[in-house]
Amino acid sequence: MRSDKSRRRFVFLCVAPATILFFLFMILPTLNVFRMSLYERGAYSPNETFVGLKNFQHLLKDTQFIRSMQNMILLVVVVTIVTFAFALVFAAILTREKIKGQNFFRVIFYIPNILSVVVISGIFSAIYKPENGMLNSIIGLFRDMTDPILWKGEKLVIPSIILAMVWQAVGYYMVMYMASMSSVPASLYESANLDGAGRLTQFFQITIPLIWTNIRTTLTFFIISTINMAFLFVKAMTSGGPNGASDVALSYMYSQKDAGLYGYSMAIGVVIFLFSFALSACVNKATDRDPLEF
Repeated sequence: MRSDKSRRRFVFLCVAPATILFFLFMILPTLNVFRMSLYERGAYSPNETFVGLKNFQHLLKDTQFIRSMQNMILLVVVVTIVTFAFALVFAAILTREKIKGQNFFRVIFYIPNILSVVVISGIFSAIYKPENGMLNSIIGLFRDMTDPILWKGEKLVIPSIILAMVWQAVGYYMVMYMASMSSVPASLYESANLDGAGRLTQFFQITIPLIWTNIRTTLTFFIISTINMAFLFVKAMTSGGPNGASDVALSYMYSQKDAGLYGYSMAIGVVIFLFSFALSACVNKATDRDPLEF
């Protein structure tokens, strides 16, 4: 009995600090965001006026907020699909094909992930520079560039951000999937070869199902993190410009806070929180399947 009590006391002392900190710095602030979304208040004013759901009603009519949500959803969907497609293909090639210097390619692909978003944004901003950027300079070798392409203009700013985000993330997930694929028994591929299955069939019928648990876990985390990463890239590369064309929900929330609309920005925060929660639940449900063992 004494040993059980001592064990429980030890477990409690280990868990209590983390639980208290989580409650103070995660649960309470989140609840306060929900509370403040029901009030009208300036960013630096202690005066609060209860307005109920007025902030949320205004969101439905705010065209810039709707546009920022559309941009965020577009970035989440496209960046996720492209990143995971490239990561899986590169991982399969480097794992199954006899390529010299596999460790070298691992390091090269992984380097973007250890760079800060500010550094990556600076690199791509230089590449996208209209006058003497690398991209326009290369295109200029094949066509007249009297009227340079504005890669960060209203029409191309979102694809430009997508390219930067994919370049930053693909190497990390490639390395993760290489580790998973290397654990798949070679005998399964040998049997598939004997049955006449090609590399593409083996990839979809053997590799993907056997590493699906890893894909599902990383997919959920990546989608949620992309919401935050989209804000960081937008803030560092474009600050929401030009004319709000690259604004995402988080950057728009901050701009409203800076404009003094604190309660309104908290309402935007609530919408983002609920969207993230619903999205993660949908992804978990859609990707749920019985794990395969080998």
